[in-house]
Amino acid sequence: MIGKEGIRGWSRPAVLTCAYVASVAYSLFLAGATHNLPTLWTANAIAIGALMVLNRRQGFAFLAATCMLRIVLGLSTQDSVRFTLLVTVVDAFQMTGTAYLMRRLGAPIRIRDPRGLLAIIGLVCLLTVLTSLMSNGLLSLSAGRPLLKGWSEWTISNVLGAAVALPATLILMDRRQGEGFPVRPLEALATTVLVGGASAIVFASQVDYQVLLFAPVILASFRGGPRAVAVLVMVAIAVAIPALLQRTGMDPRTALPPLRHALIFLVVLYAVSLVAALAISRQKRLKALLARRSTLARAAQARAQAANQAKSEFLATISHEIRTPLNSILGFAALVADDPDLSAENRRRLDLVGQAGRSLAEIVGDLLDFAKVEAGRLDLTLSPTSPIALLRDTTAIIAPEAAAKGLYLRTVVEAPDEAAPDTLLALDETRLRQALLNLLANALKFTATGGVTAKLTLGPAPGALRFEIVDTGIGIDPTVQTRLFQRFSQGDSSISRSYGGTGLGLAISKALITRMGGEIGVESRPGQGACFWIALTAQPAAAPDPADRTAPETLSERAPRVLLVDDHPMNRELGKALLTLAGCEVITADDGVQAVQAMQVEDIDLVLMDVHMPVMDGLAATRAIRALPGEQAAVPIIALSADVLPDQIARCRAAGMDDHVAKPIQRDALIAAVARGLEGRDAQPERRTAH
Repeated sequence: MIGKEGIRGWSRPAVLTCAYVASVAYSLFLAGATHNLPTLWTANAIAIGALMVLNRRQGFAFLAATCMLRIVLGLSTQDSVRFTLLVTVVDAFQMTGTAYLMRRLGAPIRIRDPRGLLAIIGLVCLLTVLTSLMSNGLLSLSAGRPLLKGWSEWTISNVLGAAVALPATLILMDRRQGEGFPVRPLEALATTVLVGGASAIVFASQVDYQVLLFAPVILASFRGGPRAVAVLVMVAIAVAIPALLQRTGMDPRTALPPLRHALIFLVVLYAVSLVAALAISRQKRLKALLARRSTLARAAQARAQAANQAKSEFLATISHEIRTPLNSILGFAALVADDPDLSAENRRRLDLVGQAGRSLAEIVGDLLDFAKVEAGRLDLTLSPTSPIALLRDTTAIIAPEAAAKGLYLRTVVEAPDEAAPDTLLALDETRLRQALLNLLANALKFTATGGVTAKLTLGPAPGALRFEIVDTGIGIDPTVQTRLFQRFSQGDSSISRSYGGTGLGLAISKALITRMGGEIGVESRPGQGACFWIALTAQPAAAPDPADRTAPETLSERAPRVLLVDDHPMNRELGKALLTLAGCEVITADDGVQAVQAMQVEDIDLVLMDVHMPVMDGLAATRAIRALPGEQAAVPIIALSADVLPDQIARCRAAGMDDHVAKPIQRDALIAAVARGLEGRDAQPERRTAH
């Protein structure tokens, strides 16, 4: 049994066979009606197109079917059996030979542009001339006529038919030619009737009105594309020839000249309108291709944004999950380290725990900084900064590590004049210190003997700075220096095993310095140490106004009441211990609901609010507190969370929080944040009431 796919596969040979039979019947009818007056022979061109587009099996079936039908049609016109068989064999030879040569010569089977149209027409016309000469010679010899008798008339008929019918067949068989031209059936029928009727009127008239056919055919090329042009011109030809012959009569001397002029006009009409239709079709395909590529680009962008969002969420989750237990590790380690009765061995072990925890905190910090860099959210905060003081403070931070390794750590400043060291520049002190700390930490990491020199050169141009971190370490091979500032990159695979690190520090430093408008680089050779340098230019800045008062080291003589909200028991215990040592009275809550209830019944001076909690999270609890009536709605609320990405901090601010302290908690940072929140407490004593 033949399935649907099989039926669909044989539909094209069936349609082409019907078209061939209709063309033969039409041409034989004209030949009989005009007593063999040469008009236009299109049947062979249809068969050539069919043999070019069909596969071998379908081609053989098509050729067999058309030969049998050709014999039947020939015999129905009262031609002799011998002549009919001879014409059928000659036509079959001409059709198969031309199709074979067309394919061998690389003729396109899909006409998508004017160049392909010209190639098809040129090749088929040349081959039709040659094969017509051979076919006409065989027929003439078999009939006992001179070899070239009637050759020119029938050759012109075949060439014009091939030039029109072959491109039309290939275009109608190309399904993609219909894309972008959604013509309704009623519109197509009305246009076909219009062109057919106009052709009949124009060619039956004594006045030359043929040019009027250009308007509907060109309009059809815009509406229906190449397929519409192919159908309409074939209809115009089919109608025009009988109309013209009805006007001129059947005498070859009076009928052939106007008939040839009409055929030439129709071929020109066909060529011009088809070239226009192909150009329009090409433009529509390009627009569709551009639209598809734009859609794919938008889809790819959406996937990239989704992937970036997923990465950000992953980093946020990992950061929170790591920072939360790390907060307890570092916090309790610091509290235990304050115990004066701690043995030397236990203190050493506790120091190792603290070092491991701080190393883990640095890795998490590097990953988050790198996420900010990739997301383009690395913002600078410029403030009047002394570059000399900044360098000295930075080296002071790293000095204990150098001393522990027995290395020297020197600071050298070169200035063009005496006033230069006092100059303040607009710099992001925190970010520049971070970059310098990365370079200093790397220098100490890879230096076993000798030491590190941190050098600052001011000038010669105003605001020009050059920092150099020079070490006496293992050095860097020139072939790997270009990779050092790439993410997750180190000198070789053994570096991370021998010295540790994520390979992000230098990439982050480069991003920071580039964001500041500066440059960073390295000069080194293996075994001769390394010199990492930073060059940038900053604008002069005015000194800030002296502060009216300095923040006291202790929070207040009166014990402020602090509400600590956290779902993690260890975090609550650690926070309570730190705040109690700082002189605060601490009230705790496990979630946001308890926090809101505590605010309604307790006199609270400040709230430390975790963000991720069950029942009600910190953001919802903050909004609920801000909606309370009375003065409690204005109590300072500080986020105490492992969420440290810019978007997360912004959400805390948007919910109504006044400040943010990141986990793992540093005691000084926590106390400073609480002090800032309580600055106005003593100025408003009437807020507090006894309970």
